[in-house]
Amino acid sequence: MKGTLLLGLALIVLGVIALVYQGISYTTHKKVVDIGPIEATREEHKTIPLPPVLGVIALAGGIIIVARDRK
Repeated sequence: MKGTLLLGLALIVLGVIALVYQGISYTTHKKVVDIGPIEATREEHKTIPLPPVLGVIALAGGIIIVARDRK
């Protein structure tokens, strides 16, 4: 019983986070020029979008699991 309750709470938290942030952002460093001791890099900011539907599904699934566990 405790495992399903923890799973439900984790899904609720992940669903709220997915709805608030709407994506995962990260930065990569790409080498542009490398001539001997001279090196130039460029930062690239990328985002992996998370559709709001995933957040809603995780949130609803978590609520259902917690509600069924309480019965």
